Amino acid sequence: QVQLAESGGGSVQAGDSLTLSCAATGSTVRYTMAWFRQAPGKERIFVGGISWDGNGPNYADSLSGRFEISRDNNKETLVLQMNNLKPEDTAVYYCAADPYGLAYDYWGQGTQVTVSS
Repeated sequence: QVQLAESGGGSVQAGDSLTLSCAATGSTVRYTMAWFRQAPGKERIFVGGISWDGNGPNYADSLSGRFEISRDNNKETLVLQMNNLKPEDTAVYYCAADPYGLAYDYWGQGTQVTVSS
C-alpha cells in the first residue's frame, strides 16, 4: 500500500524560500511523482512532476524558474524547492504518485503554504 506524507509547509513572507518534502512508503521508486496545489476556492492544479529516474522534471509554465523538483529514490523522498515565493503561491500542496504513467492514483494529505506580502 502506497502512502505519501508531505511536510515542510508553513507561513512565510513574500520573497522567501521554502522546501517541501514528501515521504513515500510502498515502493514508489518506479513511479512518476508530482506536486499539485490547491488555492482557496480554486481547483487543484499541477505544479510539476518528475519521472522515476529523475530525468526531465517538468513544471507548470507559470512556475518555471522559481520552483524545482527533485527526488531521492533511496530515501523514497520527493522534494519541492520553492524560491521567491509570492502571495499567489498560497495553497495546500499535495504530493502524488503515478504508478503506470496513466493517472496519479496516490495522494498525500497536503501541507499548507501561506505567503504574506
